[in-house]
Amino acid sequence: MSTSAIHVLIVEDEPPIRKLLRVGLATQDYAVSEAMNAKLAQEMVKADRPDLIILDLGLPDLPGHTLLERWRAEGLDVPIVILSSRTDEAGIVRALELGADDYVTKPFGMNELLARLRVALRHRLQAQGTRPLFQTGDLSVDLVKRIVKVEGREVKLSPKEYEILQILVQHAGKVLTHRYILEHVWNELSDVQYLRVYVRQLRQKIEKSPDQPRYILTETGVGYRLAEDVAA
Repeated sequence: MSTSAIHVLIVEDEPPIRKLLRVGLATQDYAVSEAMNAKLAQEMVKADRPDLIILDLGLPDLPGHTLLERWRAEGLDVPIVILSSRTDEAGIVRALELGADDYVTKPFGMNELLARLRVALRHRLQAQGTRPLFQTGDLSVDLVKRIVKVEGREVKLSPKEYEILQILVQHAGKVLTHRYILEHVWNELSDVQYLRVYVRQLRQKIEKSPDQPRYILTETGVGYRLAEDVAA
């Protein structure tokens, strides 16, 4: 295996999906290893720690959630991107709360998966400090001066609206669950509908078309994601 290539471990029991992933990742010069069950995956992680893991939740010998929880408890801090069935919203939320970095639903597009992997890797490689100035499209957020601008014009936000935008900016490109946002903004578990009201108000202020948002994207049944690299 190349010492310079990014090493991705695929943990998936379905051979056709492993092949699809292997071929797609190889086109981007990733070094790929494969495990068809949790036991082999654990052995491979101990023998040769990967740079990123793609984890199927429906493994034959151990639930993917259990494996994820075990790895995080052991201190494994590499990015882990979940593969899940499209209808498994509760499973996705649980995986994110257990420490997954992102998720991709089956069936999936390879371009989308590769984009999610790049974001997950970038987040882990970035310094833990907050980027003082965030820019995407016509939206800019100065996290030091707490100034938000759209098309160069300052936008006035309420304290809670700003806190929601701030936490999304700090994790730009990554999906944040409703629970995560509620706990970090309100320090308690409030009603999700309460959060939706604030997000709607925030979109009214920063989006050109609030009903078709470009910046604050809804992950149905899961949470929200702030889009990165939006064209101006």
